[in-house]
Amino acid sequence: MSPASDEVDRRTTGLRASLVRIGATFTKELIQLRRDRITFAMMIAVPLLQLILFGYAINSDPRHLPTAVLIQDDSAFARSFVAAMEQTDYFAVQRVARTESELDELILSGDVLFGVQLPAHFGRDLVRGEKPAILVIADATDPTATGGAISALQGLVNSVFTRDLSGPTAGLAARPPPFELRIHRRFNPTGETSLNIVPALMGTILTLTMLIFTALSVTREIERGTMESLLAMPIRPVEIMLGKIAPYLAVGGLQMAIILGAARLLFGVPVIGSLLLLVALTLLFILANLSVGYTFSTIASNQLQAMQMSFFFFLPSILLSGFMFPFRGMPDWAQMFGEILPLTHYLRIVRGIMLKGAEFSDMQADVLALAAFTLVAMGVAVARFRQTLD
Repeated sequence: MSPASDEVDRRTTGLRASLVRIGATFTKELIQLRRDRITFAMMIAVPLLQLILFGYAINSDPRHLPTAVLIQDDSAFARSFVAAMEQTDYFAVQRVARTESELDELILSGDVLFGVQLPAHFGRDLVRGEKPAILVIADATDPTATGGAISALQGLVNSVFTRDLSGPTAGLAARPPPFELRIHRRFNPTGETSLNIVPALMGTILTLTMLIFTALSVTREIERGTMESLLAMPIRPVEIMLGKIAPYLAVGGLQMAIILGAARLLFGVPVIGSLLLLVALTLLFILANLSVGYTFSTIASNQLQAMQMSFFFFLPSILLSGFMFPFRGMPDWAQMFGEILPLTHYLRIVRGIMLKGAEFSDMQADVLALAAFTLVAMGVAVARFRQTLD
């Protein structure tokens, strides 16, 4: 055989050997991936979760927003206005207030996003051409959630009473609107996005950092081989958990102080409500996330899996809590899922205290939900850690 033929054979043999080695490595990785079930599940679950959330749950133009009405006039004009509001699909009348103070409480507590007050003698004054005023109160802490609804409401002004103004009052329909629509954007009248985003950032930052810190705590001990020494000590599982969580609770408090200082000095975000109440409920929120992270650390067999589970929890938290997209714009099933997440309730708490001056009584439902989640998460963390010991 010629030297050229020998060279071709050597290259062919080398290529075959290289392909065999690549195939062996490929098979080895497939086997390893099959054994690492958590990583494989994350690879499948994360794309599906993103597809479902962005395809079905996320809506930047929310409809059927909870609305309360205070009707002090029993005329056909008042009923027509409320009906026209609901026909826009932006408003869903869920509460009927009896007094102005009750209407204000519903807005302050976050039970409704809009409050509509039709004054006494509205129909009589309208027919007389006295241009009565309809007051619309909008919770503007999230300008994105209310912007479309306010625009739709303003579009009703020229057409809402077209059918009612007939006969002797038909002349009013041809003139400028026979009533005045007064819209009060409360808590954020200028619609500054920083007033909405900056307080919420405290919740998202604390969620991410607290999850990661604690999710790595137990798995780090196992990988370094120091867990056996820790277990040999006369200490209970709950004492180990509390001892490992306590330093991160202090770190979370430091992060909260930094974020609050930056929010005030850099962005001018006020703290209208009680700072002490905000600190106490923030510590409760931090404890909830630490408990979740600690649970992940008892499930994961290594730090990579702990990180993966942390991000898998963080993704729906940031998408379904009302941080990036209006919470009321999501379908009912997504809102039900979002109500489970601690970040959802904390965003209402932090925005309520900082922007609305809300008190504990105004946020009882969210505080109780956050406390219940914390107790359940801590119970699961202790139970999981006991299983890890066994």
